[in-house]
Amino acid sequence: MALFRRNKTWWTDFSVNGQRFRQSLDTIDWREALREEKKLIAQAETGKLSSSGRSFARLAFIEAAERYLDSRKLELSERSQKKERQLLVQPSKFFAVTPVARITTENLLAYRESRAKSGKGPAFVNMEMGVIRRILKRAKRWHLVAEDIRPLKERREIGRALAHKEKLRLLRLAETRPEWQVARCAAILALNTTMRGCELKGLRWRDVNLIDRMLTVRRSKTEAGERVIPLNSDAMVTILELYKRAQAVGATDLNHYVFPACENDTIDPTRSQTSWRTAWRKLTRVIQCPSCGLLQDPAKECRNEKCSRDIHELKSSLTGLRFHDLRHHAITELAESQASDQTVMAIAGHVSPKMLAHYSHVRLDAKRRALDAISSGGSKGGYGTNHDTNVPPPPKPAPQVVDGNGRPVGTRTPDLYRVKVAL
Repeated sequence: MALFRRNKTWWTDFSVNGQRFRQSLDTIDWREALREEKKLIAQAETGKLSSSGRSFARLAFIEAAERYLDSRKLELSERSQKKERQLLVQPSKFFAVTPVARITTENLLAYRESRAKSGKGPAFVNMEMGVIRRILKRAKRWHLVAEDIRPLKERREIGRALAHKEKLRLLRLAETRPEWQVARCAAILALNTTMRGCELKGLRWRDVNLIDRMLTVRRSKTEAGERVIPLNSDAMVTILELYKRAQAVGATDLNHYVFPACENDTIDPTRSQTSWRTAWRKLTRVIQCPSCGLLQDPAKECRNEKCSRDIHELKSSLTGLRFHDLRHHAITELAESQASDQTVMAIAGHVSPKMLAHYSHVRLDAKRRALDAISSGGSKGGYGTNHDTNVPPPPKPAPQVVDGNGRPVGTRTPDLYRVKVAL
């Protein structure tokens, strides 16, 4: 263990378990250098200080981010890699050429505050901070700031279950425009199979069994999501509609996607559709003019020139409905039916009853029906409970014939008398 100066800055040089550590203490004060050296030795003894981590910590944040992303290629899927790269866009702009080792608690709090002021929600900010945390962990620097950085409190949204009228309106509106066919078919399958959007997009024709009327989810968000789902009549009709659509473009090979990619009116069945966000937003926001009944996108005036009614305050009841809410609605309906928890979890792909409770909160109407069934006005007849806790008397034994002197009954001795007594 040794301290030495280089350009007025104190450095340390020590070894732990045969590994040598030599680095700057970033101070010109000898007493502070001693304290920092003790901290480094403690970190080295606990395995929190390594030569690779120190070299990574010297890099500028923008360069460290690139190296981090390269190292994650073998660990993450292509979609996850793309997501992490997007999450590092703003942190790279904020920290730029700042060395990772120089990032302090104040820097991290300042970044988080700036993102919150820009309008980003707590969940998104926490995801960005999560990527920064992983970079600092690789540089062996996160433990220095971990106690002062806590995740922001996120709003927990259980989800939305549609009313019966809303469900019918959604499906009825989806049939009004041909460009909504894919979104409509995906919505019907989600409502009748509990499948997630990513599960539908990854569905191939090899996963669909038209004879036994079932489909297999081979890739999902979790391992529990890999499951076999039987198809009811509505889901079967939709699958056949999609199959006829695939036949028209020669996309029925087993490896082709049920929801193939479509760009510039050209279908590529070898790639899955990435999103139906545009169609879904228009579908859930479309309004109907109360005067002429014309379906149209939200606007200031009715698109019908003969009507021209002011419709700027009209808003669809489906506005804000997420596609994932359809899965939530399907699980809610299953929970309200006579299906057991195990059956619901097998269909939906849940891993625990806690997750089932997260999705399958029973709607108010179902709660009201359950309580009405036990109300005094809802029950027919009744029974008294005054004597329910009384203990019934023991049964009275039947009379038996015994000899007066205790000898067995049935002897022929004349001087013995027999008496009938009740035992």
